[in-house]
Amino acid sequence: MQGVGFRPFVYRTAARHGLKGEVNNRTDGVAVIVQGDPAKVGDFRNDLLSHAPPAADIKSIEVYPRLLQEFDSFSITLSLNIDDQITEVSPDIAVCPDCLSEMDHDPRRMDYPFINCTNCGPRFSIIESLPYDRSHTSMKPFRMCPGCQSEYNDISDRRFHAQPVACDLCGPRYTYSDGVKILYDLKSILRETAALVQAGKIVAIKGTGGYHLLCDALNEDAVRTLRKKKQREARPFAVMFRNYDSLREYCHAGREESAELTSWRRPIMILKQKKQLAPSVSNGLNTTGAMLPYMPVHYQLFRMLATPVIVLTSGNISDEPIITDDVTAEAELGKIADALICYNRKIINRCDDSVVRIIDNKTALIRRSRGYVPRPVDLQLDAGNILALGAEQKNTFCLGKGKQAILSQYIGDIRNLAAYEFMNEALARFSQLFRFTPEAIACDLHPDYLSTRLAIEMSQEFRIPLFRIQHHHAHIASCMAEHKLDEPVIGISFDGTGYGTDGTIWGGEFLIADLMDFTRYTYLDPVALPGGDAAVREPWKTAFSYMYKYFGSSFDFMSVKVFKQAGREKLELLAEMLDKNINSPLSSGAGRLFDAVSALLGLCSVETFDSEAPLRLESAINENADEYYPFAAGRPVVFREMFTSILDDIRSGNTSVIPVKFHNTLAMVILEVAEQMSRDTSIKKVVLSGGCFQNKYLLEKACNLLREKSFNVYTNNRVPSNDGGVSLGQVVIASKRLK
Repeated sequence: MQGVGFRPFVYRTAARHGLKGEVNNRTDGVAVIVQGDPAKVGDFRNDLLSHAPPAADIKSIEVYPRLLQEFDSFSITLSLNIDDQITEVSPDIAVCPDCLSEMDHDPRRMDYPFINCTNCGPRFSIIESLPYDRSHTSMKPFRMCPGCQSEYNDISDRRFHAQPVACDLCGPRYTYSDGVKILYDLKSILRETAALVQAGKIVAIKGTGGYHLLCDALNEDAVRTLRKKKQREARPFAVMFRNYDSLREYCHAGREESAELTSWRRPIMILKQKKQLAPSVSNGLNTTGAMLPYMPVHYQLFRMLATPVIVLTSGNISDEPIITDDVTAEAELGKIADALICYNRKIINRCDDSVVRIIDNKTALIRRSRGYVPRPVDLQLDAGNILALGAEQKNTFCLGKGKQAILSQYIGDIRNLAAYEFMNEALARFSQLFRFTPEAIACDLHPDYLSTRLAIEMSQEFRIPLFRIQHHHAHIASCMAEHKLDEPVIGISFDGTGYGTDGTIWGGEFLIADLMDFTRYTYLDPVALPGGDAAVREPWKTAFSYMYKYFGSSFDFMSVKVFKQAGREKLELLAEMLDKNINSPLSSGAGRLFDAVSALLGLCSVETFDSEAPLRLESAINENADEYYPFAAGRPVVFREMFTSILDDIRSGNTSVIPVKFHNTLAMVILEVAEQMSRDTSIKKVVLSGGCFQNKYLLEKACNLLREKSFNVYTNNRVPSNDGGVSLGQVVIASKRLK
């Protein structure tokens, strides 16, 4: 792994043990030659494993005896390109405690906002090509001053061979502008920014992987203004707290949450609220996306701020990629922010903040980006050189190279032109960085996805095989790849939408799957979606369709509040569409069940952001209960009895129990069908994947029920269970089929 201070660490370790030799980066790993007493060589090897830098990940140490010339000393030699194998690139690393301490006390770097060392600082966001040397990063224009050069060359220094090393004399600098004045002095910039935040204003600031917009998270007027200007009507905002104590005042954080929050990755963590911020931050949800400072300037800014928490959201217009270049930021974010803070170092690789949640006592990635990318997933099989282009929403692509899979950073919904261009830009960068030329391409089965169309074009251009992978099979395979499973499993994939082999919309799938193929054992009862995607955006229409399907036109729709609000005219139009099958595709999506129940409860009848209805339904769980509604676990799984009981609870005013009973019902469906599948196949390994399993309550309940019946349960942890992980599944399936 390049960029984690491993070579300097090897150098110092060898010196401590009195060993001679050399160390260098190669495209197939790190090569070390040591000469000396065999006992000291053994101690040296043990120290490599037990004292490696925090962000280093030693997968194996291979030892070979050699007869070589005598070395006079130990040295770091030039990096070597010996073949087309990849050298791993470090993700960006949050500023370390040593640098923070030095920022307060060391005369050379007092208050320097780009302080870093071999253990921390920008990595992936600044690299252009391998090997990871300063000349191949956006630090190239910043020539080291004599002081930094001395540290860079001094083995005893923490900045020995730290590529982004810099100080106030020779490194990047911040600039502030508000349309009236321009400031270059950092203390003046921080004071002015703090005054704006205190006054309820919005500031745009250049981060590690792109610009952010920030305001006081305790000022409702400021948050609402940001929503309006950013065109982000209701999706929750992420917030950054001054420190861990401040975070604990507003959020519940257990041991696992604390460990991930304070790790060098510094992700956004989805936490249960303890105390409310400005209401518009989370907009009625009982969770908050919280993070801690990870850049030196974050710490410096909080010293000036009166508020202990700020909104820190991606600097973009909703649904577009995070902005990275200064000219675009001035043009676009200048319309939103009252001031712009930039620095004069280029961001090479765009990277959003990562989003995670602790589910089933493990880290579950929601958005995989800064701090995690481009660290690969190790595979059981050889993926050759396969490119997978992923899905359309929450897009990532994946390079399969040898026994590793390298996923891109989060790209987003590539139906948006800017996101589609970002995908192509990132693909070109990854191909260059990892010396990648595809020998096969994989994509989704959906014929209209832009990623599918691109895959077809590239397949024809490169004259290489194209594999079109069913969406939910890819979900299951992504989890299998993480856990190195290569055998038949019970695959349960719950999400909103995926193109099925029969041309209908799938999303509540029970599969008997391996890495080659799958059989659809059963599925959730399909419902027609009047208006297609319009029904996804307006959950009340899906609720109507379920009622119409199960209870017919004689059902008293006016007795249900959400339908009464819609009015008879709209209901009659929907009924006609369903009767005549006008633009009403069938969907077995589990997400549509969440939509329907959420709408019936009045939690979300029209979505203002993706998955709002399921999020509000999960957030409405306010009691513990083991009760569940009746259902018929056949082929398909039918929910007529469940909806009958839900309607009874609504009419009796017993609505508070509905969210937890509904979630329990889906967990019981998972258990009962899994038991049927196991009886028929003798398989005891269950793989759960798909966007619905980002739901903490549902996944934990299902896992516990399955384990009680002696199933071995596997879930996504290193890649998202949502569509952000689909490209990994596509790579391993295509690899298996190619061979």
